[in-house]
Amino acid sequence: MLRRVAEWKDWQIALGMSVGMRVFFAAVAAAFFPFLHPDPALIRSNALTDSLPAAHGMGYALLGVWERFDTLWYLHIAQYGYDRAMAVIFYPLYPAAIRVVSLAMPGMAAALLVSTAAAFFAFWGMLRLAEADLNPQWRLSPLLAIAVWPSSFVLVAGYAEALTLALIVWAVIFARGERWELAAVSGILAGLSRPSGVLVALPLFVLAWRSRRVRSLVVLLTPAGTLGYWGWLRWSGRISVVEAYRVYQGATFAPPWAGFAEAVRLIGHGDAALAMKLVLIAVALGFSLRREVRIEDKLFALAVTLQMFMYTGRPLLGGPRYVLAMYPAFVAMGGYVTRRWSEKQFGFWLTCFGCMNLAWLWTFLNWSLVF
Repeated sequence: MLRRVAEWKDWQIALGMSVGMRVFFAAVAAAFFPFLHPDPALIRSNALTDSLPAAHGMGYALLGVWERFDTLWYLHIAQYGYDRAMAVIFYPLYPAAIRVVSLAMPGMAAALLVSTAAAFFAFWGMLRLAEADLNPQWRLSPLLAIAVWPSSFVLVAGYAEALTLALIVWAVIFARGERWELAAVSGILAGLSRPSGVLVALPLFVLAWRSRRVRSLVVLLTPAGTLGYWGWLRWSGRISVVEAYRVYQGATFAPPWAGFAEAVRLIGHGDAALAMKLVLIAVALGFSLRREVRIEDKLFALAVTLQMFMYTGRPLLGGPRYVLAMYPAFVAMGGYVTRRWSEKQFGFWLTCFGCMNLAWLWTFLNWSLVF
């Protein structure tokens, strides 16, 4: 079956993958719902849980069960703007998209639709990036790898990860095709979606330098999205993103080695969940730094990894899902599979990661702070 699917056009594969993931995870979440018994203290730890929908009925099983953690903030910003100081942690592009789509449907449904549509473009772009490196019968391998990655369900949940990944991937595609203006626009928008989005400036700068074309200089505007958002926060008298993390998240900005040292120290004190997160990040970075990976992609993956360690206090809280932006890791995984593994070996690896992904989904739906 997978070989037949591999013969589809790129956009058809991407559509099937994004819709399939949305349907699958919706079904799993609905099946989990009767067995969820979250700790009320964990629920109340979020400042926006006073207006959560009643936890009963099919409507809740399909939509309300996804109203967790960051999703609540994105929905709040989409409706009320940045009226709370902590909201500045959440960059504006995703809630702006939710606000537009919610003119035609409820906010939670709009958030899921925006993420699923973004996942479609992200997967389409991943196929484009990988097409030069993979045997046609293995062209699905990068998408399968990212689909089972622990916490991949956030790509079709109420999170900005899919939108960020899509903009990053297409910025690189446009730059490699010397469509510099589109690359710059995509990069600017990526910087407005999540903190990791601005890091796409690194591969764009490398590609522009390599091209030696004057038109490529437009990619120097790539950081304007993030810098513009930070500038607006300062101009409007709001707290900075760094300060908001310190005050409301207990996370202090620090050099990457300080964050890494804290993570190692906590692991030494028996934090098994943190150890698993560190292993997953190491796996992704290891694939990203393989010899066959392009230098611009290596720089991006390294920058994403360093950014994960730039806060102390709550190290690697969302580490596995931050890896989802690291497109070189999944493209390299696909290439490695093509050369080294049989289908049975790849299937075993997918099964193991898929089980971890479902376990991560359970903790997410059950309001566990491990996520």
